Amino acid sequence: MTEGMNNSTENANETKSRNSFTGSIGFVLAAAGSAVGLGNIWRFPYLAARDGGGLFLVIYLVLALTFGFTLLTSEVAIGRMTKQSPLTAYNRLSKGFKPLGIMACIVPMMIMPYYCVIGGWVVKYFLAFLTGSGTAAAEDGYFGGFITDTSTPVAMTIVFLLLTMVVVLGGVDKGIERFSKVVMPLLVILIVAISIFALTISYTDEAGTVRTGLEGLKVMVVPDLSGLTVRSFFSTLMDAMGQLFYSLSIAMGIMVAYGSYMRDEDNLSRSIGQIEVFDTGIAFLAGVMIIPAVYVFMGREGMEASGPGLMFVSLPKVFARMGTIGNFIGALFFALVLFAALTSSVSILEAIVSSFMDQFKMKRVSATMTEGVIALIFGLLVCFGYNKLYFEVELPNGAIAQILDIMDYVSNNLLMPIVAILTCLLIGWIIGPDKIIGEITKNGESFRRRGLYKVMVRFVAPVMLVVLLLKAIGII
Repeated sequence: MTEGMNNSTENANETKSRNSFTGSIGFVLAAAGSAVGLGNIWRFPYLAARDGGGLFLVIYLVLALTFGFTLLTSEVAIGRMTKQSPLTAYNRLSKGFKPLGIMACIVPMMIMPYYCVIGGWVVKYFLAFLTGSGTAAAEDGYFGGFITDTSTPVAMTIVFLLLTMVVVLGGVDKGIERFSKVVMPLLVILIVAISIFALTISYTDEAGTVRTGLEGLKVMVVPDLSGLTVRSFFSTLMDAMGQLFYSLSIAMGIMVAYGSYMRDEDNLSRSIGQIEVFDTGIAFLAGVMIIPAVYVFMGREGMEASGPGLMFVSLPKVFARMGTIGNFIGALFFALVLFAALTSSVSILEAIVSSFMDQFKMKRVSATMTEGVIALIFGLLVCFGYNKLYFEVELPNGAIAQILDIMDYVSNNLLMPIVAILTCLLIGWIIGPDKIIGEITKNGESFRRRGLYKVMVRFVAPVMLVVLLLKAIGII
């Protein structure tokens, strides 16, 4: 009884001293900004085009409202309930779960260095199109020549890292929230504008075939059930579920950290719903923005690229074929991508900084600088992984990888599913889902999906996550 009273007092003191978002809008925009990152822009459109168009969209939407909702709700509620960062929150819920907190902190620490490197690539391409050099950026070998250079990628990585650190140094309300309130509306305006433009363009190739943006949109939204088998459906299901990790920033410790800054009086259930709508809407618009444009200028074969190949090779060629307006559209596009990358990198850094502050009682400046140095050191290894330290290994899933790919595989394909599985175990079977539901409804708010939440967190989500993990390590 005494221990329980001490914990209650400790939580109350932390609640009073802990910085927080000024309102639910600030929390939603920051959380949505974290969710809207490079994964939404360069992976979602490719998967939608490859995995049956509308079929993938329907599966993704169903998973977002069930599987994604369950994990997102759990992490935000854990953060608000404990008022702790990912490194310390899980052990606060149940003794013996500190290793889960450590893994939840390692994930963003692994992602931060290579995310800054990729963010540096975005800065480079934004500057290229902004200064009218988009045609050069579209040439064969430009991207390869850039990333294998020993100096420019390092400089761009440092620029991106410093931009991220400046926002986090401002704190929760004056840094992250203020930044999100400015950048997120700009991001939405840009993505809507470019999406509308993409639907209006047309192109006649050398064979006289006319392709339009609306035809490209059909590729994305009309279900393609030709050749559909149980195996291909399962593959699409796994792709959609894996994309949710990228898209909703779950199992990275981010939503636990942001949840810890959420005010007790704010409606948690409604905020989760708003994040779901925001994230899914932006992911869909990213597809509308990219797939029609790539289809118009490069045909169906152009849509086979994903990740850096889509972003830094295929799309610059698309902008170059637009003629005089290409540099302008390219600059707007990479400005949008830069905003999206920054909102995500800010959340990744904050998850680490908040962990350092809670565990080691560090000041925000010291914690930010410490992680900045760590991220820079490993970021340099990633940069040099394309030149001085270049090597290749085969991953368990069959992919050929170097340093960046290895870090991405370990963090996203291995650690994140494990963190999510253990989170479901903790909530579903150790402390019980009613504790999370109590946090959501403590102000008298309704929680219409409570039955769904209990079933998902106890049974469905863990099974799906185990299957996803087994697929990642090449067992199935």
